[in-house]
Amino acid sequence: MNSQKFSARPLLLLLLAFILPVALAKLVLTQHWYNEGVTNQGQLFTEETSYQSLGATNPAPQRWQILYLMPKTCDQMCKDRLYVIHQSHTALGAERSRVTPLVLVSDSSDISALDGAELPTASLPMALNPLLASQEFILVDPMGTLVMRYPSVSGQEANISQGKAMLADLRKLLKLSRVG
Repeated sequence: MNSQKFSARPLLLLLLAFILPVALAKLVLTQHWYNEGVTNQGQLFTEETSYQSLGATNPAPQRWQILYLMPKTCDQMCKDRLYVIHQSHTALGAERSRVTPLVLVSDSSDISALDGAELPTASLPMALNPLLASQEFILVDPMGTLVMRYPSVSGQEANISQGKAMLADLRKLLKLSRVG
């Protein structure tokens, strides 16, 4: 007589092969060990904000823009920010013609720090003043919509790191954009 032995081992291995990956995926997602697909390094604007919605005119229409507000006194942090905006624009290479770095100036801005800098300036639309008050960068698309912001950081290394992050985001945006 041939007696067939029933072994549960292959069945358990088969179930384990299908259940274990699902259980591990659930654990990774619930513990937030996964970055959830975020690739941008700046902070996206949550509400649609544009020059038009703020009642301002676009200083560089049909071009991507990097905005920076010149403060009342240009200290070392301000100089680091100006350096980053200039270097980021230069690092774009062939795509540089699609982007305009704009230093916005108000009546109280210290424009003496811009001597010798090759950065275009524009007057500050009053509606943008609250958005740029703390020396941050803002990326604007060619249609005039404010896309991303980069809050101010202190220290030359932190500014350079943030400049690299902004450059990476800008390169992605330029690659995906057919406008500007």
